[in-house]
Amino acid sequence: MKIFLAGYMGSGKSLVGKHLSNLLSYQFIDLDDQIALMQGKSIPEIFDLRGELFFRKLETKVLKETLEDPNPLIISLGGGTPCYGNNLEIIKNDRDSRIIYLKASIGLLTERLYTEKEMRPVISHLVKKEDLEDFIRKHLFERSHYYLQAHQIINVEGKNPDAIAAEVVENLP
Repeated sequence: MKIFLAGYMGSGKSLVGKHLSNLLSYQFIDLDDQIALMQGKSIPEIFDLRGELFFRKLETKVLKETLEDPNPLIISLGGGTPCYGNNLEIIKNDRDSRIIYLKASIGLLTERLYTEKEMRPVISHLVKKEDLEDFIRKHLFERSHYYLQAHQIINVEGKNPDAIAAEVVENLP
């Protein structure tokens, strides 16, 4: 089985993925880390040098390669991965895959992302916290159609990564 963690940046996909990996003894893969490793550049560098379209195409390629891996995996998707091209369908059409949406409020995402926005190319240009909040609100509105198609939705508010990972495991088929 492959468990894909989806959600907006800052929702805890990578952290929860590591906890799930330990809990289930599955290998953990962060899709963004895989891309950065393959390119020998950070995600912000890839965005700066090649642009978002190049990144999104590469992301789909790495996603397909990950699905071909015969091992059980926990995969942390980038926030936009399920929203680009047919990535969501690619995952949903794989009978051994499960998508979990880690749902976080706009307020929680704003607080988490404001302190680390320089490391996130999509939001690094936003100076004021209010602008970041508006950006997240707009993005979540656009992306919710994709996120809400997950097999399982977990509200992460007020929960630590261990509790979220345990909730994922409780609801696995």
